[in-house]
Amino acid sequence: MLPKAERRTRPECAQVGVPAQRLARLTVEQYVRMAEVGVLTAADQMELLEGLLVDKMTQNPPHNAAGDLAAEELRGVLPAEWRVREQKAIRLPDSVPEPDISVVQGPLTRYARRHPQPSDIGMLVEISDSTLKEDRSLMGRIYARARIPIYWIVNLVDRQVEVYSQPKGGKNPGYQQRRDYVAGEAVPVLVGDKVVGHVPVRNLLP
Repeated sequence: MLPKAERRTRPECAQVGVPAQRLARLTVEQYVRMAEVGVLTAADQMELLEGLLVDKMTQNPPHNAAGDLAAEELRGVLPAEWRVREQKAIRLPDSVPEPDISVVQGPLTRYARRHPQPSDIGMLVEISDSTLKEDRSLMGRIYARARIPIYWIVNLVDRQVEVYSQPKGGKNPGYQQRRDYVAGEAVPVLVGDKVVGHVPVRNLLP
């Protein structure tokens, strides 16, 4: 049975960087097991973030279009040993998020019985419009804590791509470096400590 949801007011949610939504506290192991036995299904539209079970945000057409563009561009430059997964779960120490795009080591069959873990992941991408604040704070914190080396935010609000690198963990996890790319520039695609290509910003913005 789904654990009783923790109801929080908006100020309390803002303090932990989580939108005011349904909240229930779980371990990663509990969450994965609930999905395996069918207590949680895709229809529930929820994900585990920092031990809290929260609603996933509804996506709009610009968000979906930007996700399709980013996936297509990345597939065009990645070496064969790296693959693109779209809106599929990854397993981190305290979270099981579903990034808009995960660049993972292939072959894809290696994830037939498990979710990709940090050691499998070269970079993550979130498409941001209404979720920009959470993607910068909450998701940036989660991905840095897991030592994901590269994190992109395709920022539809300011029409730029934000690239975060040099993750640090500890009590105050975060990325130590941020570089913004705007129209007319190209974003370097860095996986496995190697630049494998460049993607024009204009090709990522619908």
